[in-house]
Amino acid sequence: MFNLFKKVLGKTNEAIKEVAPIKKKEISKEEFEEILLEADVNYELIDRLLESLPSTINRIQAFNSLISVFQYKADFKENDAKPYVEMIIGVNGAGKTTTISKLAYRYKEAGKSVILGAGDTFRAAAIEQLSRWAAKLDIPIVATKQGHDPSAVVYDTIESAKAKGIDHVIIDTAGRLHTQTNLAEELKKMIRVAQKALPGAPHRKMLILDGTQGSSSINQAKAFNEMIGIDGIIITKLDGTAKGGSVLSIADELQMPIFYIGTGEQPKDLIRFKANDYVNTILDGIFS
Repeated sequence: MFNLFKKVLGKTNEAIKEVAPIKKKEISKEEFEEILLEADVNYELIDRLLESLPSTINRIQAFNSLISVFQYKADFKENDAKPYVEMIIGVNGAGKTTTISKLAYRYKEAGKSVILGAGDTFRAAAIEQLSRWAAKLDIPIVATKQGHDPSAVVYDTIESAKAKGIDHVIIDTAGRLHTQTNLAEELKKMIRVAQKALPGAPHRKMLILDGTQGSSSINQAKAFNEMIGIDGIIITKLDGTAKGGSVLSIADELQMPIFYIGTGEQPKDLIRFKANDYVNTILDGIFS
């Protein structure tokens, strides 16, 4: 796990080494500030993190400061619903479809059955991509043509899962329609239909955030949360950016559970987010 975090945060740690090239046992407050800015941590958060720190900082003090960002109440529990229904939310290009394949692979590896619902009927490419992943992973999918009602896909997917005794339902959603109002209304309707098909569904609404967007992805998250309420976050593409510190800003601003981090393009490339491992990997780039 630790080595995987090193892989994911490789570019972030390279950027950190440029502003803190010599590893020491202690660094100054000013050096720590520059390092956090380089890693794309929000400036207001940096100010708060530095407040309680002495002028010279050791690794333990830095760890305690950064880990404090994650000390909010986060609900990681799954209930025992069968099927367990998840809706995957996020803007186009964030990696929704690939992340769905990773979740499906993870559940299948754990011995659970999975069905996909191609609810992004706004884009033909999204339906095709998800259908290809379903074929590759040898799992069923409910899909329709571009322009069809996505709520019908939600209903049919859940009904199919109930009839076949499937454990997990993962439903894709559109990332962008003509206006934000259209998107909000479509997502709300999909949720209502899910509840009609199975009381309590969707059990989890997961937001996909593109790690290369850094702290700017926070505004996306706030918009989706206002629309429908988000239950948790998956961060993608962190391995391709030096903005790994944005995870701190995302956690601080949104106070939501971060469930997983994407580590590559393949279905197996998804790891559970562990705050301790994340913080220690950042600090490995700073301290001897």
